[in-house]
Amino acid sequence: MDFAIHSEKPNELVDRIAKKAYVWFEDNWKHDTKEHFHKRAQLVYVEKGFQYLHVNGRIYLLPQNHAAWIPSNLSHRTTTVSDNINLRTIFYSVGSENIFYDKLRIFSVPPVLREIISYSSKWSKIEQYSIEEEAFLNAIFVGLPSFFKDAMTLNIVIPNDERLLQISNFIIDNIGNDLQVNTIAENYNMSLRSLERIFKKETTITISKYIQLVRIIKGIEFLSTGKYTVSQVAYLVGYKSLQAFSASFFQILNKRPNEFLGV
Repeated sequence: MDFAIHSEKPNELVDRIAKKAYVWFEDNWKHDTKEHFHKRAQLVYVEKGFQYLHVNGRIYLLPQNHAAWIPSNLSHRTTTVSDNINLRTIFYSVGSENIFYDKLRIFSVPPVLREIISYSSKWSKIEQYSIEEEAFLNAIFVGLPSFFKDAMTLNIVIPNDERLLQISNFIIDNIGNDLQVNTIAENYNMSLRSLERIFKKETTITISKYIQLVRIIKGIEFLSTGKYTVSQVAYLVGYKSLQAFSASFFQILNKRPNEFLGV
């Protein structure tokens, strides 16, 4: 089950409820990978663990203490390898209030918003209307643009070119190794110049930047498990020193690794 209700398909249940907003909280949610959409927009907050959100050929990372705003009718699916994950989800019926709500948004959730979302658990899976609930959930809805303002989205593009798709999968599967771009080109019978040109055309970034992004994303994945120290994670994702990992992490996210999950 993805961001969905167990007894019904997500678009069937969340779209039939009369209330403007509907809360669905559940611990240790297990998801499938089926793509789906619903008429209601969706705010999903990752309280524990992490998710990968797949939308329009991109993979977005949703680590702990981050949230995604998924607009109405946007086709999406999720994957995760977390053993335990707690998602806090609110579905909204959205009109034409603000163009902000028409786009996918991913952002870190500050402590005050975490507490607000946590409080809304009192209405989880309750279909009956409550004026208090409506006012409370509307306050979250209205405040989202300000919470998102300084956020940074971390995502990677999935190439369409079959050769580049194979290379992308190779990078992901071997991220802990010493990945040299010229060696990758040789292994796939391409010139270094051709690989770099085609890769940037397909993904809008260089292959070296792609490797860096994958390393940081996988680093966050390992950090989210709580099983490894930052030093161990650095080596797991292919950095030769903690300092190099920390510097690369800061370059991408403007935060050090030990700061990230506590944002």
